[in-house]
Amino acid sequence: MSVDRILLTNDDGVDAAGVRALYDALADEYEVTVVAPADDQSSVGRRLSADVAVDDHELGYVVDGTPVDCVVAGLDELVTDADAVVAGCNEGANLGAYTLGRSGTVSAAVEAAFFGVPAVATSMYVPGGDDWWKREFEREDFAHAVRATRFLFDEAADAGVFDRADYLNVNAPIADADRAPLRVTTPSTWYGMRAERNGDGRVGFSDPIWGLMNDGDVPDPVGTDRRAVVDGEVSVSPLSVPHTAEPDAGLDELIDAYEAAVRS
Repeated sequence: MSVDRILLTNDDGVDAAGVRALYDALADEYEVTVVAPADDQSSVGRRLSADVAVDDHELGYVVDGTPVDCVVAGLDELVTDADAVVAGCNEGANLGAYTLGRSGTVSAAVEAAFFGVPAVATSMYVPGGDDWWKREFEREDFAHAVRATRFLFDEAADAGVFDRADYLNVNAPIADADRAPLRVTTPSTWYGMRAERNGDGRVGFSDPIWGLMNDGDVPDPVGTDRRAVVDGEVSVSPLSVPHTAEPDAGLDELIDAYEAAVRS
């Protein structure tokens, strides 16, 4: 397959530095049309609206909705000749199997896969404390993520990558080093979410993995997405759309038992 026209979206909003960084890197070779949310839609997963307001934008379109809204509206109405979808660059990493369904960035790529359109979801890991998200990012911070995404689009289609994978989940370290090599990875299966009552009738949630990442002490072996980023590498996970049926789950016997119970 060949890629000529790219639909570019994100979940940080149309004015985020990361989407502009990817646009600038891709637009000199490809025809790029942005279809992005009007504001921050982080962690909305695959939420789909009933309808959305769409306005023209200097880079394409701005949608008053979610990343999935942007992909559906884009591929089926606004940019119907798009050959591929890029989502990002997200300010913050999307690492580990349990994060993929929450991420608006990754969900945009998943939605594209259901359309049969290859996609890349690109995110940048930012080390720091609980308030890392308050940091103002410049385009230069995304250099590793941008370089890897551009290379993958230049090479992956002709190499047949998208004949075997529906989308790529790319996570890069922030560009505070000269070099970040690529590593093919699988999403980490480590899960450590915590919940705690805070005394006023509410329960707070925390994920200890981010503190472990800051210390470089992640419980993940080489070959996983999180280990790659901690080691200063760009993680590339080739993934397929979810919810594969398991024919040997043992349900056939339960169906017979259910029918017998209903008849009795």
